[in-house]
Amino acid sequence: MSTDTDSASRGSRQQLQEELLRRARAGTARRTTALTEPTAGANAGQDGHAPQTGRVPLSRAQRRMWLMERLGGAGDSYHVPFATRVRGPFDVAAFATALTGLVARHAILRTRYTEHAGEPCQEVLPTPRTVPVHVVDTDPTDAAELLRREAGRPFDLAAGDAVRATVLRHGPQDHTVLLTFHHIAVDGASLETVATELAVLYTAAADGTNRQPLAAPPQYADHARREHEDLPGFEAELDRWSALLADAVPPRLPRPAAPSAAARPGAAHTVPLAPGVPEALRALGAQRRATLFAVSLTAAFAALHRLTGDDDLVIGVAGTHRSGTAMRGLVGLCVNTLPVRVDVSGDPSFAELLRRVGDALLEAQRHRHIPFDLVLERLGAGARGADGTALVRVTSDILGEPTVLRLPGTSAEYVDIPSEGAKFTLSYGLVPGDGAPPRALVQYDSNTLDDTVARAAVRDYAALLDAVAADPELALSELPRPEPDEASDPRDGADPQGDRHPAAQALRAHPGVADATVVRPEQGPPVAYAVLRDSAGPSGHELLGLLRRSLAPEAVPATVTLLDELPRSAAGPLDHARLPGPPTPNAPAGPAAPRARAVEETFTAVLGVAPLPDDDFFALGGHSLKAVQLAERLRTDLGLPLTGLDVLQARTPRALTALLDERAAQQSAAKAASRPAPRSRDVRPGTVLVTGATGGVGAYVVRELAAQGRPVLALARPESAHLIATEGVDVIEGDLTDLAGLRDAVAQADAVVHAACTFTRHDVDLAAMEAMVGAWRRGPFVFVSSVDAYGHPGTERVAEEAPPHEPVGPYGRAKLDCEAMVLRAAGTEGRGGASAVRSPLVWGAHDRLREQLRWGAIGTLYQAAREGRPIDLPRPGTGGHDWYGAAWVHAAALARAVTECLDRPVHGVANACSGHVSWHDLAQDLTELLGTRPAFRETGTVPRDLDHRWHYDSARLARPLRARPGEDRRTVLAEMIGAVPSEHA
Repeated sequence: MSTDTDSASRGSRQQLQEELLRRARAGTARRTTALTEPTAGANAGQDGHAPQTGRVPLSRAQRRMWLMERLGGAGDSYHVPFATRVRGPFDVAAFATALTGLVARHAILRTRYTEHAGEPCQEVLPTPRTVPVHVVDTDPTDAAELLRREAGRPFDLAAGDAVRATVLRHGPQDHTVLLTFHHIAVDGASLETVATELAVLYTAAADGTNRQPLAAPPQYADHARREHEDLPGFEAELDRWSALLADAVPPRLPRPAAPSAAARPGAAHTVPLAPGVPEALRALGAQRRATLFAVSLTAAFAALHRLTGDDDLVIGVAGTHRSGTAMRGLVGLCVNTLPVRVDVSGDPSFAELLRRVGDALLEAQRHRHIPFDLVLERLGAGARGADGTALVRVTSDILGEPTVLRLPGTSAEYVDIPSEGAKFTLSYGLVPGDGAPPRALVQYDSNTLDDTVARAAVRDYAALLDAVAADPELALSELPRPEPDEASDPRDGADPQGDRHPAAQALRAHPGVADATVVRPEQGPPVAYAVLRDSAGPSGHELLGLLRRSLAPEAVPATVTLLDELPRSAAGPLDHARLPGPPTPNAPAGPAAPRARAVEETFTAVLGVAPLPDDDFFALGGHSLKAVQLAERLRTDLGLPLTGLDVLQARTPRALTALLDERAAQQSAAKAASRPAPRSRDVRPGTVLVTGATGGVGAYVVRELAAQGRPVLALARPESAHLIATEGVDVIEGDLTDLAGLRDAVAQADAVVHAACTFTRHDVDLAAMEAMVGAWRRGPFVFVSSVDAYGHPGTERVAEEAPPHEPVGPYGRAKLDCEAMVLRAAGTEGRGGASAVRSPLVWGAHDRLREQLRWGAIGTLYQAAREGRPIDLPRPGTGGHDWYGAAWVHAAALARAVTECLDRPVHGVANACSGHVSWHDLAQDLTELLGTRPAFRETGTVPRDLDHRWHYDSARLARPLRARPGEDRRTVLAEMIGAVPSEHA
């Protein structure tokens, strides 16, 4: 299909709409700023622009890809696998020669991406002597997994890694050829050029002629530079785009009942269509001067209207910056997102809606050369929903015949390699078939859309396509809906008031819950009952917190009671007579009266008002700080583990007392079952002492050591010691103020991991370190320190063991002093090596780590996001710094790094970072996870909590810090937020 889009000036509606049939896919737009540095160039080209030379700015589409790669979390969403099953004689050496020739022709395939003066840029590398082609002998049955793994392998864009080649050899004349590109270097139209040129170059190499039969191609760097130079001229059209999208909001898609544990999991569902549907839809379009794409897009608008109930809708479609013959044969990223805004109100007929969609589509096409992220910048906070949701979260497209690599003397078969990521929340697709059965398709992100909603969406889309093909004059309200899903829950008819209650459905959506129901007593609020899949699942209080976070207040039950199984009759309905009764409001406190009195007295002391048993903490004036104060008092007075999060989840004195009773019983049972036996070095050689063993970092370290089979001596406070019940772990009760106990514990151990810290009592931290170092006489010592020890470096990238730069705060100064003690002592008097592991923010699914959501920079952003308040963020360039954000590390990765230092001490300082995230992107993550819609406001000031702008190198411990599945930023934030109530901070 022609890429010439100059037909816009001729006003031809059909030609303009056909422009949308591009196979390119656009990634999620992000608001960024333009590169301002001009590109070096001595002479002008024929078009008046300087020719490609030296450092070149990124195009806006490239910049978006670069940011996604640097910020992490994208997975393989922006990898472009191109695989073909080739049957017949295949010459691997000739293919390698052809691929090397392709890379030589197109500089974008040998381009690296760097930073200069704080801005990304691209630099072309010399043509390699040969591009490696890896050959793997494998059975065809094993090919799918090998291809998936190879396609998902990360790219190193800074090294010029933009294309990889692998050949799976199934037999002498049976191969699967896989080229994996990064999206920063290619789009869908590029693959057609790649396939065509590779075939020509392969033929020449196989013939032994090695001639160059192809004309010199256009180079992408020239396009990027032209776009950059043309940006100032876009003002008028940006104003037009802003007017078109003013007040537009993202579609209100149903949110999942429980967050998915996967990292950006992409999924898809299809429904077959009748064989004649595509032709009928083409005929419908021809009658109304519309393309098949416009008809399918109209069906997508109708389906989205029925899914959301919204009349003012925006759907994104793929556009292209390719125009004119000069860009034919160009390899590079030339995609753009075109937002199409349509008014669906008034119950129009499908034919009338097609007219509206056609007009909106033409208007979008007239501005197709304007990068969409510039439009987002112009819209500012209006470019997203109040919860941070992107304006374009739903897309539509037609999926045509895929590109394959056709080599002389062979047959070619397309090989699909599905991506594990999803660029958009929901994408509608029509697959016409072209010889294969046609079908309707939806692709979706299961982090933000339930599978049941996606299944219903594709069935409704398919039903609409079938119906309008037969009668396009039907009004939207008259169009038929699909039959109910046969795969619906078999219990749907069993107990409509219980099993279908929103709380029961939300509980069953939790991966740790096997069954649930809700019962409404004759008097009082409803109560929920749940059955866990195993004993290690969430507590009733945690599940109640989930319900408060995800449901409307009127749908939240008073309690969640855990049962071994729900008593159901043989026919399926619930047997109410066999359920335990709901809590009795006036039940006597019984043996727990002392704890009930302590809770009441502490409520009174902290909140200044005497509560009734069922008074709500927040209604009494409570907030997060009061919750922490209340928890600290009760923990000290009763000697039971309790956090501010527990208070926020329990909320009433009665529920909090019940929680304390439960923990008292657990503590008594644990102490009765096993008391720490006297330890002997002869019995347990290799024992590792871990301080702070129930804290956020220490708990992960204990878990990692236990998984490795190492004997552990865990130091924990008396009220929390019972929480450690892991095989191979002995517990010693104590804390950092017990210097004699610390010396004794260190003397019994063969290695030390010091993870405990008071955070605010630096004299206690220093005295504890002095006591431990004094008793240390053998084995390695690992101290979990902090990047705060660097102070405020003068450079924005901080090397490991760089000297501190003033000002250094009291916390950082204490860490420096503790590091100095242990590093000076290392290697003397029989001591082993020492490592100071400096960590940034530590994130993980642990209550102590979740406390970060209450204080400091993370707390500031989280509280504003949860309450829907405007979020003020420093504008890039404020204070002379282009980036503000923070480093972070997953607690599990930090634990691996710490334990590695036991075997291979670094004999100095090492940083432990999983990644770096800007405040803007972190705020965006929080709002999307919380489902709120605050406005983002860029300011010219930097709040103290957000005045952080450093990136910390972490090369020394890079291997153990390498992220494992589930350790990406978005997943760990979801795990932390999952146990935090969403209201009344």
